Amino acid sequence: MNPFKRSVNLLAFIFVLSLLIIACGLPSVQPESATATPPVTPAPIATETAIPSALTVCLGQEPNTLYQFGGPNAAARSVLASINDGPIDMIGYEYQPVILAQLPSIENGDAQIARIAIQEGNQIVDADGNVVLLKQGSRVRPAGCRTDDCVITYDGATALEMDQMIVNFRMRPDLTWADGTPLTADDSVYAFTLAGDASSIADTYLIDRTQTYEATDAQNVQWWGMPGYIDPSYFTNFWTPAPKHLWNEFSAEQLLMTDISARSPVGWGAYMVQEWAAGDHITLIKNPYYFRAADGYPKFDTLTFRFITDPDVALSELVAKRCDILDPGIRLDNHASLLREMQAGEQAQVFFTPGMTIEWLGIGTTPATYDDGYETIYQKDRQDIFADAHTRQGIAYCLDRQSVVKNILLDRTTVPTTYLPVDHPLYDPNIEAIPFDPAVGRSLLEQAGWKDTDGDPATPLAAVTVKNVAAGTPLLLNYYTTTATQRRQVTDILTQSLAQCGIGINAQYFSQNDLYASGPSGLLFGRRFDLIEYAMGVNGIEPPCGWFTSAEIPSASNSWIGTNVTGYKNEQYDAACRAAQLALPGEQAYADSYRQTQVLFSSELPAIPLYYRVRIAATRPDLCHFDLDPTANPLWNIEAIDVGEACQN
Repeated sequence: MNPFKRSVNLLAFIFVLSLLIIACGLPSVQPESATATPPVTPAPIATETAIPSALTVCLGQEPNTLYQFGGPNAAARSVLASINDGPIDMIGYEYQPVILAQLPSIENGDAQIARIAIQEGNQIVDADGNVVLLKQGSRVRPAGCRTDDCVITYDGATALEMDQMIVNFRMRPDLTWADGTPLTADDSVYAFTLAGDASSIADTYLIDRTQTYEATDAQNVQWWGMPGYIDPSYFTNFWTPAPKHLWNEFSAEQLLMTDISARSPVGWGAYMVQEWAAGDHITLIKNPYYFRAADGYPKFDTLTFRFITDPDVALSELVAKRCDILDPGIRLDNHASLLREMQAGEQAQVFFTPGMTIEWLGIGTTPATYDDGYETIYQKDRQDIFADAHTRQGIAYCLDRQSVVKNILLDRTTVPTTYLPVDHPLYDPNIEAIPFDPAVGRSLLEQAGWKDTDGDPATPLAAVTVKNVAAGTPLLLNYYTTTATQRRQVTDILTQSLAQCGIGINAQYFSQNDLYASGPSGLLFGRRFDLIEYAMGVNGIEPPCGWFTSAEIPSASNSWIGTNVTGYKNEQYDAACRAAQLALPGEQAYADSYRQTQVLFSSELPAIPLYYRVRIAATRPDLCHFDLDPTANPLWNIEAIDVGEACQN
């Protein structure tokens, strides 16, 4: 499936957490021997003998699979970037076509919204975003309706028209698989079929809302959305092609494990797999049929991926020139000072960039025990200490997040203002950041009714006139997070800064499995916390306002699946996010609605963003054209990377 599509459900969240916690997907498929690439039809190029050149990329883990529908981990996606170029890249918060002639749009005519007649029994997407069969009583948006104000209830008799999106994807005509077979639109349709198979590890949100995905000729694919489904990122609904001519004899379930798909898939990119030595390395060689070969790409004859889990070993190998690139998957967070010294000593080039993942401090506004009604739990469960927005805002002013960025992350990242990065084109620069200001924080807490009743600044404030909180209750909060070294350091700084405002902290550290366990027993997804530090991010560019909608609250009714782990509920926020997701880029409602969600977020604070997690990479000092972009695969331009004298040209 298109790797950039963001689902509104928890799948994206689980995916990000899997990168931060443990590898997801299937266990590594261990071969009996090194895997060789399939025979390659000789290509009519390379007429002179050249000295072979080699590039070595060191990864922080071994890929679990190279099958695109097998749940590839971060290391696998770095390898796949060298096998498949694109099909669409994300660079600098923008989409760029790679194997498409252009990105479809309403303006260039490759996308359109058609009005179609709908009858009872037809499959549609209703006003709540669910795929249903139209029947009397269904809530729907008739054609032209993009807001909640124009939603109607179908009476079963009146003629009804709804909007349907139709998008045409035009592929480049010069694409060839690495075995010499032409790559066609049918390969993308085949991939769509594989993605929809029950055995595949793929997000089915878009698949479920697709009415038709078909090849109209050898280079064109057409996507038809379900009536009622308006997708702002429609121009990415192109499935990454799969080599039908090689895989069609296998079932989707077999493709999860067979070498031809999981260990040595044929692609159309710069390189192709030569061998996979389990536990040690994967070696790839130049693809003679690469569509950019005539322009001199890729720059190296061979590409080797080594697996090095220890950051200290990886840095030693970089200095010894046995690693040319250290992938961001190698956790270099605790080596920032050393990396700066290496760069100053011309032993390495170092790259820091804020990533797409935010470290959050969740405020338990609505524990799961509140789901049965506050009155039933008032005497036996945690009091409603966060109900007043002044309390949540006061906590935010009392968090010395900038000290965390300076002392732990060496100023290589920033403190977020909203749920969007400052470089995102839809970020609202008019929203004021919340600085560390204990005086303002104490004032806000006092407005909520928290007072210093004993005159001792070393003790927590106590409730005096806090709504729904018994008088005398101390402002002493449990703070949960994992045992990771960096998180312990963060907790120490924040505990000290919160104490300056009269907020007591009881820090408790848990294993990753315990913190992220499913509800109702899990701390995060079971919504059983006062304060909790966790990470959440996306792999696409679309603003994830859906993270904090009511529909995303994990509960028994949705099997404890959801991103809104704090239980935040706000009808205005829900409506603004829904309006944004129903608008298209370029429309005024698109920008206005996302701005409204950011304004509400910054005032309501359903969770407090602490900092952007840093992506760190390092390369040999004479390497060029490596570009660590916050939104892109770290090896998105692997074909252009070069070293030595060639970098001077």
